[in-house]
Amino acid sequence: MQRRSMVKAALAGGTTLAAPAWGQPRPRPVRIGWLTAQRQASIAPYLATFREGMAAAGYVEGQNLTIEYRFGDEDLSRVPALARELAAMPVSVLMVQGVAAQVATLGLSVPVAYVMSADPVIGGLATSLAHPTHNMTGLTFMSAELNAKRLEMLRDIVPGLRQVAVIGNPEHPGDELERAASHQTGQRLGLDVSFNATRSQAELEQALARIAGSRVQALSVFADGFALQHRQRLADFAVQHRLPLISGWSVFAESGALCIYGPRLRESYRRLAYYVDRLLRGAQPAALPIERPTVFEFVVNQKTAAAIGVSFPPHLLALADRVID
Repeated sequence: MQRRSMVKAALAGGTTLAAPAWGQPRPRPVRIGWLTAQRQASIAPYLATFREGMAAAGYVEGQNLTIEYRFGDEDLSRVPALARELAAMPVSVLMVQGVAAQVATLGLSVPVAYVMSADPVIGGLATSLAHPTHNMTGLTFMSAELNAKRLEMLRDIVPGLRQVAVIGNPEHPGDELERAASHQTGQRLGLDVSFNATRSQAELEQALARIAGSRVQALSVFADGFALQHRQRLADFAVQHRLPLISGWSVFAESGALCIYGPRLRESYRRLAYYVDRLLRGAQPAALPIERPTVFEFVVNQKTAAAIGVSFPPHLLALADRVID
């Protein structure tokens, strides 16, 4: 806690930090790029965590660190031009949030560190987690096996649960792994798990219409960029139809989903600073294995629980890392 306070004070007031915690000499001034297809406001909390990680490594924005930010404002078609713009500045390392597959096709010479929700092997960015390709490496949020735990939680929350609708984007690399984990768990638990493909807003609305006219008792939403963009619509639908909704990122619970169980994304963004530091010091992306989440959280929304008339079993509520009232 004391270290975190020192970092925040340094970022706010320009205090000179001690030598990096990783025991390296103080870094020389560098310029790096940050690229995402999202809006600035939606990514701001994670950017703040990333800056904390960089400060712990000895890089302080405004002192020896310059970050060039580019936001696509939810327009994926802008990504190639923004990536080329950053590479031409040039920047020493390009950080990519959620659009690594698009950047990989550009053949840029600048090393890339990424965070992504997809499976990088299925997405063509690595031959294995230990062997990244395309001059890129980083972290994935994908943990398909967690879908089993989410269905178990729904089973404990909803008495007599039999039918669960899964909402996912089949174009999201790794979706097939999440789908398989959900169906296998459904068979084990005696649940009828139906998959609803949502590649577009039109498909999403069609899926919701089907669900509204069915006997579905709960929803499980695979977390990806598309679901993130439409999370409020999903949460509002679930409340309107009194359906418990579970997903994988805390922002879904903050938007009104009943609960989430998944990676603590801020930890992944803090860890991204490690990759950037290694690349700045000359490491090759291919020598840095891709990491999966190691820190997870369970967040429950009691306001939503009251609105849809469900109660969390005491043993589940006791496990909650955060309760939204």
